[in-house]
Amino acid sequence: MKNFYRRAMLIIMFLLAMGFLVFLAMIQAKAATPKFYKSAFQQEVTGQVTGPTGEPLLGVTVLVKNKQYGTTTNKEGIYKLQAAASDTLVFSSIGFKKLEVPLQGRTSVDVQLQEDIASLGEVEINAGYYNTTKRESTGSISRVTAEEIENQPVVSPLQALQGRMPGVEVTSGGFQPGAASTIRIRGINSLREEGNYPLYIIDGVPFNSTPVETNSSLSYVGIDPLNNLDINNIQSIEILKDADATAIYGSRGANGVVLITTKKGTLGTGLQAKVYYGAATVPGRLDLLNTPEYIQVRQRAFENDSIQPTASNAPDLILWDQENYTDWQDFLYGSTAETSNTSLSFTGGDERTSFRFGGSYFTQGSIYPADYDYKKITGNIHMNHSSSENKFQLGVTLNYGVDSNDLVGSLGYDNSTLFLPPNAPEVFNEDGSLNWEDWGAAGLKNPLEGNFNTNNKETKNLISNVSLSYEVFPGLELKSSLGYTIYTSDELRKQPKRSYNPADAITHKSFHLRSDRKSWIIEPQINYENSFNKFHLKTLLGATFQENTSFHESFLAEGYASEALIGNIGAAEKITNGNRSNTEYHYDAVFSRVGVDWDQKYFLNLTGRRDGSSRFGPNNRFANFGAVGAAWIFGDEGFMQKTFPFLSFGKLRGSYGSTGNDQIGDYGYLDAYEATRGPGGLYPSGLANPNYSWEVNKKLEFALEMGFWNERVSFSLSRYKNRSSNQLVGYPLPYLTGFTSVQANLPATVENTGWELSLHAIPMEQQKFRWETSLNLSFPKNKLVSYPGIEESSYANTYRVGEPLNIELLYEYTGLDPQTGFYTVRDVNDDGRYDYKDRIVIKDRNRQFYGGIINNFRLGGFSFNFLWEFVKQEGIIPKFSYGNRGNALGYALSALKEEGPFQRISQTYASQQAHTYAYNSTFPYRNSSYWRLKTLTLAYNFPQNFTSKIGMKNCSLFLHGQNLWTITSYEGMDAENPYSVGIGNLRSVTAGIEVNF
Repeated sequence: MKNFYRRAMLIIMFLLAMGFLVFLAMIQAKAATPKFYKSAFQQEVTGQVTGPTGEPLLGVTVLVKNKQYGTTTNKEGIYKLQAAASDTLVFSSIGFKKLEVPLQGRTSVDVQLQEDIASLGEVEINAGYYNTTKRESTGSISRVTAEEIENQPVVSPLQALQGRMPGVEVTSGGFQPGAASTIRIRGINSLREEGNYPLYIIDGVPFNSTPVETNSSLSYVGIDPLNNLDINNIQSIEILKDADATAIYGSRGANGVVLITTKKGTLGTGLQAKVYYGAATVPGRLDLLNTPEYIQVRQRAFENDSIQPTASNAPDLILWDQENYTDWQDFLYGSTAETSNTSLSFTGGDERTSFRFGGSYFTQGSIYPADYDYKKITGNIHMNHSSSENKFQLGVTLNYGVDSNDLVGSLGYDNSTLFLPPNAPEVFNEDGSLNWEDWGAAGLKNPLEGNFNTNNKETKNLISNVSLSYEVFPGLELKSSLGYTIYTSDELRKQPKRSYNPADAITHKSFHLRSDRKSWIIEPQINYENSFNKFHLKTLLGATFQENTSFHESFLAEGYASEALIGNIGAAEKITNGNRSNTEYHYDAVFSRVGVDWDQKYFLNLTGRRDGSSRFGPNNRFANFGAVGAAWIFGDEGFMQKTFPFLSFGKLRGSYGSTGNDQIGDYGYLDAYEATRGPGGLYPSGLANPNYSWEVNKKLEFALEMGFWNERVSFSLSRYKNRSSNQLVGYPLPYLTGFTSVQANLPATVENTGWELSLHAIPMEQQKFRWETSLNLSFPKNKLVSYPGIEESSYANTYRVGEPLNIELLYEYTGLDPQTGFYTVRDVNDDGRYDYKDRIVIKDRNRQFYGGIINNFRLGGFSFNFLWEFVKQEGIIPKFSYGNRGNALGYALSALKEEGPFQRISQTYASQQAHTYAYNSTFPYRNSSYWRLKTLTLAYNFPQNFTSKIGMKNCSLFLHGQNLWTITSYEGMDAENPYSVGIGNLRSVTAGIEVNF
């Protein structure tokens, strides 16, 4: 109760303070007399600012020389301001040469800016609580912009990051839209899977990134909560990696921070529309046997085993048509998924108020032989307002998205269907019902049992933020950010009787699943900035008050009288398996930053944060985190400029600090009880441990950044070492305790080290032609540094000290048995059994290195760019068993000829056991590295003199390809996931048009 009153008083004090700031702003605005804006001697001046090839430039600063006012251009490059006839306008923008233009009485002035390569490093980047530049940053921050991701036909923005950033590893969750991708920023830090999620900040508001639970075919990866964001509305995505960049987020920054910034309003009015349409298909197929090959392999198995085929043990040889052939891959994944997207945005405003309204509609069809689809509707609002003298600033951001996903419904469409015998009977009757007769005659179930089940997942997501600031006096600013998010998920799975064999007497059923996530956050701040000769000071002091609540409910309803009533709970005979839970999470923090520099060459950044989390007991609820970052721009030293005149930029930087992790369940430090089935009873369901505390991640980094020939060539080389200790896990307990686990800190330390390289070059730059290329390359290493007593723990057969976390303990493969022809593995202790004592080979399943190569070409109005993603890794060859009923890969043909390393064809238990041992040995591991043409875009921008004649400010056509070509020796469906038979990303081609009015 004390915490409640303390929190309430803090919120009341904060609201009173902000109300006072608003009152001051109103007085300030009323007292302001900006008569210099519109004197009798001034006139309105308008015009457009374009780049070297005529494209409109957004955000160009237009000032009246020697005066204290100006404006910026909107997305169409249009500006508007008041100026005297004798004034001079100054046009400036990062990456372009400054231009001064005397008005000489003109009221319309169009200008074209030329690129200034030497200033490209000054692009402003978002560091979370403050902004910095690439030149002045002491931390490790990677960035992608709207131009790089907005035309990609993906659902989640994470999918658009693959191959674009060093140290950022994104793995697809599968081909079905909505599947949660996995992102790892500089490796795995926690022994818990759920302890490795990064922190997401969307327009200043923290967002729960944990995949959403589902009963669908995506249950193994979950639903990505970022699906509801509009890709076209994202301005930039920054990834914070090292201690200097993440320590200010304290306990939430251990696994890195993902900052997503949406687009803002601009001056002037403008309407933008973008439409694209395309199709997606499965990019690869398995090399499966056709009917004659399959029958030959099956017959050889019976011959080798000296067994006579019968209708019960070989229906595929006795009962089924020996000449029938069905390509089950084509049946299951052979359709084309149509993809479309329509987005519309309207921007407007003046020097004081600007706004942006936008919305989009995205759809993707199914590659399945069924009428499934995914739909997403989004809307967004962004408004900015400032007082007449820019002392008071107000910003409002709203992002709302709704999606509906029924692509994950049927239980029948899974990978087992791929390996049905090629001469198997039809799965459907002529009337469309499931064929139970032919499969039942063979003593089998129809493989598409559950085909008529449907599963619809609907989610809604609102992310809102209000930011306020007031400049008390030059250099001192009071500000605050208030955020609110709500994410709801409703899922209904219908299971009609016609999906199952009538002989099983199954009733109509429905599974219901609902979850809600709500959060609010208030972050007041004080910022101070001042310069004293060559000394520059920036300080920040702030606090965080955050609360998250979550609700979960699930149950099963059955016994509906008809299929039409499925889902109507009132029509069900009974409801069972009910489960409901509510959790609440409170988080408070105080944070600060002090940044200083001398002569803009020597930089020092100090950050600190004290966090309090309700997920820990009262004695361990608070913890301190902090970091120090420093940089030296040695390229500006006089001796360097004289000795190396070709060196345009050079910086050494380093950082060290600590961040934390509280990504565990709520209330784990308390005893937990659940109600018994009978009335009035309780039984313990959770064991208390009030003593566990924070995981701590200590990060160290050194980096070198250099640019040559006015930034025509630049590179960055980083070396990092992160150590995560005091690991939080659910420690397994013996069965006799009555509990499966207890939350605890393990004395284990995980280390991630690596090298990261970024290279950027402009090999050719002419008036109408430009070629820009970049490379990013990462060499990560992961290791369990220490774990005292691991041999006696339950993790003895999971981890090894000195090895990565993502390992597999394997048998040593010893070749084929000369007598049986079966696979053999080594029995290390010669006890006649094969267990973990015999698994002496440690296989690292991590990627050895990964990266991407990006090229951008521009010739007149044409632009062409592509991204190659590459990965060096090992994987398992897919399904190398054969002889039993079920199709096999081409390995079986080698065994048929008694060639190669594969065992003799057989269907006996001994052969299956030998295959199981071999599968868990070094035998199936092969090189699964790949090069993938991840994206390719060709676009044409129509000339301004043409578009102006037809009433447009800008018009462009584009053709985009995704996952077009993969070069690999891997024999499975998807080299990106070489430990499964599943499909990865789809290959897609889209074409579209973008117009601006």
